[in-house]
Amino acid sequence: MEQEVADAQAMITLGTHIGALCAGGEVIELIGDIGAGKTTLTKGLAMGMGIDEDIQSPTFTISRVYTSESGLVLAHYDFYRLQDPGIMSAELRESVNDPKTVTVIEWGGVVAGVLPSDTLRLRINSLLDDVRSVTMTAGGPRSRRILEEMS
Repeated sequence: MEQEVADAQAMITLGTHIGALCAGGEVIELIGDIGAGKTTLTKGLAMGMGIDEDIQSPTFTISRVYTSESGLVLAHYDFYRLQDPGIMSAELRESVNDPKTVTVIEWGGVVAGVLPSDTLRLRINSLLDDVRSVTMTAGGPRSRRILEEMS
């Protein structure tokens, strides 16, 4: 599934729609260059999940965790600075196996072996200025359900 996104607000709207379809246990990998809109999309995911916090990029902290009033958790990881996941592999493994957590991963290549096959992959490509193309692929039934409900 592919969707063109006109600007940052439209990216947040897309994320909000996806986040509203998450019930916990989903794993979402965001793929795109620096500045593509990965954290912007994550802000929308958080809004859709009912999280009312300021979502910030975990580039320097590697991970940030947010919790909604309903108890749904958003674990946001950015592995851009890691050559070896080390202890983060254990934390990520725990996150992706928690049924109350939606796990979002940026720069996931270094932890590819930890990601489940049922991962929703969102590839963000820059087209013009703020315009982005978001290609969404499902790796299994849980992520496929999200795409089916979006169409």
